[in-house]
Order: sequence, then C-alpha cells, then structure tokens
Amino acid sequence: MESLLALQTWQTKSRVSAAEKEAAIRELREKVPPQILAHFDRFQLREKKGVAIVRDGVCSECHMRLAIGVLATLMHGEDIQLCGSCGRYLYLPEDARLAVAHPAVELKPAKEKRKRKETAHAR
Repeated sequence: MESLLALQTWQTKSRVSAAEKEAAIRELREKVPPQILAHFDRFQLREKKGVAIVRDGVCSECHMRLAIGVLATLMHGEDIQLCGSCGRYLYLPEDARLAVAHPAVELKPAKEKRKRKETAHAR
C-alpha cells in the first residue's frame, strides 16, 4: 500500500523534473501487482486519488465511517481493503494504527450518572 501512496504522491508532484518524475513512477509501478494497478489507474484517469488515508475511522476521500472489520484488517496489515463507499484503496498510517487499537474513551464518574437518573425520575 505504501507503494501506491508513493505513486499517487509522485503523480501529483509538479516541482520535479519530468525525467526524475517518470523514473520514480516507473519504479513504483513495477512494485505493484497488475490487478491493483489497473483499479488504481481507473481513478487516475478520472483525475481522482486512488488511495484514501484513513483518519479517525473515516475514509479521507468520501468521508464515510468504515466498518470495524475493515479497520481491524487495516490495523493488522493482513490484506488490502477498499472503501465500501467510494472504492478507493484504504491506507492506515502507522501512527493511526495505535489510535484505532486504543481509542481514547472518556469515562464519566458514576455519581454524575446517578445524579442524572435521579433528576429524570423526579420530573
């Protein structure tokens, strides 16, 4: 997946020489299987990104929340996943893997919950 993300980045770079850009793109394309490259190229033909970065469990391109099973597979890095909404390849950065694995859970004190229940019953 890193190769696809790098390929996408190189294809959008404009401040490098054409020869350097072509060489980098050719090298990256050789690392990607043909079936995956064909799907990626369909997005490029429509001038869209073929790889979406996952942020906070959401596809960065279509902004749809991803299923927990998709996130789990991305966390383990076992398989390539597509967004169920937009069809882009999903990339979960290494630092985000920790955030998904251990989400910050805000715990409220039990007293506060009890107080709200008592207030609701009194009404």
